[in-house]
Amino acid sequence: MEVRLKRRTEAFRKLERYTPQALEKYSDWVRSTEPQEKLLETIYNCEFLGFLDSECRKVGCLLHPCRHDGRDLRGCSFYGAELCDGHLCLSYQKLTREEKWAVILSLEDWYLYGICITDIDLVKSFFSLAAERIGAGPSLSVISRPPVRRAVKDFLSLKVSWPYRTDDEGRFGKYCLAEDEYREARIPYEGIGCRKSRYDAIFLSLASEFSSAEDLRAAERLIERKIAVFARSCEGDVGPDNAKEEARGEEFVKDV
Repeated sequence: MEVRLKRRTEAFRKLERYTPQALEKYSDWVRSTEPQEKLLETIYNCEFLGFLDSECRKVGCLLHPCRHDGRDLRGCSFYGAELCDGHLCLSYQKLTREEKWAVILSLEDWYLYGICITDIDLVKSFFSLAAERIGAGPSLSVISRPPVRRAVKDFLSLKVSWPYRTDDEGRFGKYCLAEDEYREARIPYEGIGCRKSRYDAIFLSLASEFSSAEDLRAAERLIERKIAVFARSCEGDVGPDNAKEEARGEEFVKDV
């Protein structure tokens, strides 16, 4: 994916002028030189997705007006400027301000950020379970502490390192995808002689598959440890170095 986005970005930057004709030619080039297989046929994969910075750390729309001195080029895309401009993902509405900023401040990797910020169940379940330990959800000033951000990153990194992830290529988080249809997956706990886990929502988001009760219990202990570390980091004292980081974090998010 990173190689593909770099290739697109370099080609887009080489365009002499961003005319409708040039953008259409670029679009045709991308679609004719890249594999077109998709997990879900009904979702369009926009060819104008690329890197927005020279360090290749931020992914976004190559046509967005903020990249072209206010000129909006999104009319040349499949969805058009009006739909793109008015669309906000479900996470924007469902996640709290604290949940959003916990992900934003903790993850620098564009891919990990993308698959976590859109996984509402994963984020909300984590913070809900942590709040049960702490007694309340952490504030923005607490979330800005380096140990807290590290604990959030450590948990969310399970999205790419989860040892109990199914081998089914049709799974994407809690969804089973097949051509133009999708459905929510279900973990057959009864098949391994267990009751539904209290971490079921997290397990589904991580596309889990358990072959034994022992695997399930080991997975539960792993999640429990991650939540415990996060809770302790939220309750911990702020040392001199962390206090400076916290102050910077508060400054960064105070107007959000």
